[in-house]
Amino acid sequence: MSTAIPAVVVGTGFGCRIHVPALRATGFEVVGLVGSTPERLARRAEQVGVRSTFTDLAEAIVQTGAKVVTIATPPNTHAGLALTAIERGCHVVCEKPMARNAEEGEAILAAAERAGVIHLMGNEFRWQPDRALIGRAIADGLIGEPRYLTITQFSAFVADPTVRMPPWWFDKSAGGGWLGASGSHLVDQVRAWLGEFESVSAALPLVSDRPRDAAEDSYVLRFAMANGTQGVIQQIAGAWGPMASLWRVTGTTGSVWAENGTVLVADREGVRELPVPDDLRLPEPPPAERPDSSRAFSHIELGPYTRLCEALRARIDGRAPDAAVTLPTFRDGVAAMRVLDAVRASDAAGGELVRIQP
Repeated sequence: MSTAIPAVVVGTGFGCRIHVPALRATGFEVVGLVGSTPERLARRAEQVGVRSTFTDLAEAIVQTGAKVVTIATPPNTHAGLALTAIERGCHVVCEKPMARNAEEGEAILAAAERAGVIHLMGNEFRWQPDRALIGRAIADGLIGEPRYLTITQFSAFVADPTVRMPPWWFDKSAGGGWLGASGSHLVDQVRAWLGEFESVSAALPLVSDRPRDAAEDSYVLRFAMANGTQGVIQQIAGAWGPMASLWRVTGTTGSVWAENGTVLVADREGVRELPVPDDLRLPEPPPAERPDSSRAFSHIELGPYTRLCEALRARIDGRAPDAAVTLPTFRDGVAAMRVLDAVRASDAAGGELVRIQP
């Protein structure tokens, strides 16, 4: 059996809820937990069974001998933490969005490449079976040349302002907002399917009953891809009512889409369901947690994150990771940040078309 690799987790929310169990399931020993509030840090470390706690990442690495650092903190802290880990030779997994902007992301990527460390983004939903299967259908030519994409989603995740959520989620200065929290995942997914974005026209509305200076809970993104695909991504987390979503990609000879986790293809032969192959199946999820908090999606998040950590372990061991999904690296994080920067610039200019800098 392989020796457990020591890892430090930074962040007492998502870090404890998802990073800790995913790392433990894939051959890592979580030897330290880093947080900013000692009382909460001690409480959360006890809950997840991590013995050593720190408020300084550099000290945590030195004291524990960690070889891996995973970062699950507000976006405005990612650059400093990632650079601290990289400077000490640690492999790094960083949550999305990668940084406050693409410039910060580029500095992190350059440091990681100079140091020769493994670097992955927390875009775990690349392993979600329906998303991975849509990508495979496109790559296998089942819809011909992709020409049009629509993703539309309504959820009540933050509709009620009285429900307790991490304060930074609505703090623009901390990198909050639904564009970074969720849009970064969808931008990454579209890039994984179709390549690079070429231009965007966008809006970032705040729909829920919150102060007008709070970060957005919705976004509307009209885009063009470098390969010629046109599309719209619109998502709201402040919509009362049941969740509803539509994911569909149409090409020259067919369409592929997801309905409640099932992937379907339509072409001149009719409509058929695509079975999920064994290499895209996930571990059994834990029970769903209470729906009135940020813990609501743990059962959805943990399986894909376990696959991400399996890929990390394979890379560290010098093995080729499972090729079912392309690994999201810091290069992907920077590319996504360029799109997010363009979205914010377009919103600030009243929806003006903004071209993505290569």
